[in-house]
Parts: sequence; structure tokens; C-alpha cells
Amino acid sequence: MALKLSDVIAPPADGREKDYQWTLNFGPQHPATHTTLRIVLNLDGEVIINSIPDIGFLHSGFEKLGEHLDFNQYVTIVDRMNYISPVANEIAWHHAVETLMGIELTPRCKYIRVIFAELMRLHDHLLCVGAAALDLGAFTAFLYAFNQREKINDLNEWASGQRFHPSYTRVGGLQRDIDDIWIGKLRAFIKQLPSAIGDVTRLLNRNRIFLDRTRGVGVLTREEAINRSVTGPIARASGLVRDLRKDEPYLAYKDFDFKVVAAKEGDCLARYLVRMEEMRESLKILSQAIENLPSGPVNASVDDRMVLPNQLSVYRSIEGLIHHFELFMNNRKWNPPVEEVYAATESPNGELGFYIVSDGTGTAYRARTRPPSFIHFALFNHLAQGHTISEVAPILGSLNIIAAELDR
Repeated sequence: MALKLSDVIAPPADGREKDYQWTLNFGPQHPATHTTLRIVLNLDGEVIINSIPDIGFLHSGFEKLGEHLDFNQYVTIVDRMNYISPVANEIAWHHAVETLMGIELTPRCKYIRVIFAELMRLHDHLLCVGAAALDLGAFTAFLYAFNQREKINDLNEWASGQRFHPSYTRVGGLQRDIDDIWIGKLRAFIKQLPSAIGDVTRLLNRNRIFLDRTRGVGVLTREEAINRSVTGPIARASGLVRDLRKDEPYLAYKDFDFKVVAAKEGDCLARYLVRMEEMRESLKILSQAIENLPSGPVNASVDDRMVLPNQLSVYRSIEGLIHHFELFMNNRKWNPPVEEVYAATESPNGELGFYIVSDGTGTAYRARTRPPSFIHFALFNHLAQGHTISEVAPILGSLNIIAAELDR
């Protein structure tokens, strides 16, 4: 006897539903995960009934390392949390440390940090958009986006000496100041990036395959975004208009004119469109910052004894050499208050916060991180239920999970 389609899809009446279900491992090594993470899918045919995000494949003990390295040394570790936007992690970490110590940055340092924060937003969004398109077969869009990331890496290298993990910020300042050549390179980058964003837009925004596979997929409502502590572009794509750059201004963000981009659909397409528009707003901030860059030093006054002296001072004066030696060789010379603090910034993926408990030395007694990826990966089951296996890739790509933020 021939079976009808309804006989195959509908579970039997005698309660043998489990006979129609099976389990599939998606990852930890899968071309659509972009990192080492695993999802255990419970399927009815190709329909997702349940999914369990499984982390722990990239555990590095980042938080415990924060309790063994001093406030400057730890910057090399936070670089490797969200390794797609490393300087944004550095800015968040030292923002927390400077809040603890009550250090006021110089105007020039604030502007330069804003510039690097927005470069990292572009760097992160370009990868997210390009890789999400690549998962759906749009290889050319991926190349257009990835090409621009190399130019940002060039800027990292010129400023710090390292392309991918710059370790550029320091307590109260920066590793070194930027020069006129770097400023010229940034102006050239700002001038040509809109053309590349336009290329990606023309390839994807009216692409029937891309639209069909992202519109209405992985919908997150505004209420659910609030209940599940979602932040960043994912929250704003669901109509939750919150951005720490506007709501709790830090550095010099209050000096700049830019919009907080939001949508209301809350699906994969909305998350893509929000990120694309955020890149244009980042360009506005970059243009304003570089054209109004203050003069003066990039490091806070060394009188507070917790900021590294500049290189010339170390090489040419005994006071600078002693100060440098004491900070590096005698941890107790830091002398921060015995307090605890939480401070957060608007990283490319959302609220990135650090919680520090100080015992009066230059190393945190406790260091904890509030990373966006850890919060957002927990969304996956909610977004994926009722969808098919083929929709795992666009949902996961729209969340932009970075595994190093999961296994801290």
C-alpha cells in the first residue's frame, strides 16, 4: 500500500513519537560554524524539535589568567577573546581598570580609542556579513568584505606592530601615538569603504536566494530579547533600541553625531541589515574623529604612578626608568583601591563588560567577563525550533558566535 505524505510526517497515534526522531551533531568542526562549537540537533525528519548548544571545545582559562597577570599584561589575553575585534576587547578591559583606579584619559587618547573601537566594529561586521553570505553560497560577497578587513589589519600593524592581536591599549593610555602616515591611511580607507559596502549591498539585498533563506528565519521578538539579556545588533534588530555609546556614554562618544540603527522584524535578514547600516554609521564617527583629533599626549599624567612613562622618559631619565621598573617588577607599586567594579562598552556584538575585584595590587583578585557570544549562543534553541537543518547556517551566522568568548 502506498504511503501518503501525511502518514510520513504525522507521528503515529499510539505514542511512538521517538521512533520518528533522530539526533544529529552539527559541529564542533563544520564549515558553517566558523569556530569550534557543537550543536546537538533533535530532528523529526529535517525539522528541528530541539537543539542543545554545547561549548567547551576552546577552553583557555582566560578569566583565571586575569588573576595572575597585571593590568597591562592581561591585554594580550583579552585580545584573544573575541579575536575578530581584539582592540575592542582591550578598550573594554582598560575601561574597567581605569574606572577602578579613577584615571581620566587625555582627550587625544579618548579619540584614538574611539577610532579603533569603530575600526573593530567594521572589522567584526565585515566578517559576520561576509561569512553569513558565504554559508548561503554568496562567495563573491565574502571576498568583497574580507578584502576590507585586510586594510584594517594594515592599520593595526602600522600603529602597534601587530596585525591580528595588536595589544595596543595600556592603563591610562596607549602603547604609542599614531603618526601622520597612519592618519593618511585611515582617511584613504574611509574614502573607499563605502564603495565596498555598496558592492555587498548590490549582491545581497535583492538576491532572491539570500532573501528567501533569511527573511522570517530565526525570529526574535523584542520581549524575548529583553528576557534573554540580548544586546548589540541582535537586540537592535528586534526593536530593542539600546546602545551604550548613547545610553551610557564613555570615551568621547558624546562628541559625535551618529544614529543608533534598529529594526523590528528580528529575523536573520534584519540582523544583516542592521550590521550593514551600522558600518555606515561607524564611518561617520571615524570621519568626525580623525578630522577633529585633539593634539597633546596620549597617556595620562604619570604623577598618579599607575600609568607607564613614555619611551623617551625611560631611556633618558633615571626617574622614568625607576617608574617603569617599579610597575613591571614590583606589582605593589600599582596601589589601586581595594574595591570592586563592573564596567562595559558597546563592542561589535553587544555589551562587553569586565568585573574586577581589587586587593590593592596591580593584578585583579578576581576577573570576570560578560561576553556577548556566551549570552547569544544560548538563544539558538529558541530561534531554531521549528526550522529545518538548512536554516541552522543562517541562524548561527546571524548570531556571530565567537567560541573564545564562550569558554573563558
